[in-house]
Amino acid sequence: MKRNKVEICGVNTAELPVLTNTEMRKLFVELQRGELSAREKLVNGNLRLVLSVIQRFNNRGEYVDDLFQVGCIGLMKAIDNFDLGQNVKFSTYAVPMIIGEIRRYLRDNNPIRVSRSLRDIAYKALQVRDQLTNKNLREPSINEISEAMEVPKEDVVFALDAIQDPVSLFEPIYHDGGDPIYVMDQISDEKNQDSQWVEEIAILEALQKLNEREKRILSMRFFEGKTQMEVADEIGISQAQVSRLEKAAISHMQKYIRP
Repeated sequence: MKRNKVEICGVNTAELPVLTNTEMRKLFVELQRGELSAREKLVNGNLRLVLSVIQRFNNRGEYVDDLFQVGCIGLMKAIDNFDLGQNVKFSTYAVPMIIGEIRRYLRDNNPIRVSRSLRDIAYKALQVRDQLTNKNLREPSINEISEAMEVPKEDVVFALDAIQDPVSLFEPIYHDGGDPIYVMDQISDEKNQDSQWVEEIAILEALQKLNEREKRILSMRFFEGKTQMEVADEIGISQAQVSRLEKAAISHMQKYIRP
């Protein structure tokens, strides 16, 4: 069966070689001996890894060729820094480095301007994260990054958030051949939920059960924002009476809102 030819940066992806673990280990040993041809073979043998990673960034509007080239830089860094003595697969080590290189590229080309100080903190945090990841073979926590940088964790979080890429509300996140589901479809509107709308109707109906003075007191207290003393002065009764009438009115309303 003939594979479809798809070229990226002049590379026919259908003909990319795949290395076995034994072949990979042999090439790394040769690379450590200074045989540069082994490095080229390791790069070519892991280009499929770059292809699999750049698929995560297909919705960013970037040219695939550009992402592929940047991903290859991350791959070469991973090859140059990989330690055979660590009990970890090369792909496990390389993928975070490829992703990190692509993310740095996307941040540098972000049209939204971020202050230099925030960018410096963010880039330093990412460097420290990569260093701690390589050292501990796991993703470090914000606290660990903060301690290593000697920077408050709040500043680290704020800086990292500032350089995140914006996401369009109309970006599709799922498509099965029918109508796509967009980001905005997954965001709830806490200000206009059905439950809140129903509660507002119930409150308005409960207000109609009160007498005119009770309505006036609650309106002045909760819609006009007046204190009990101000309500008392305007109506011509004591503050204690206003408090008692207010509590009685609220208690009366609750019978209709939560029967």
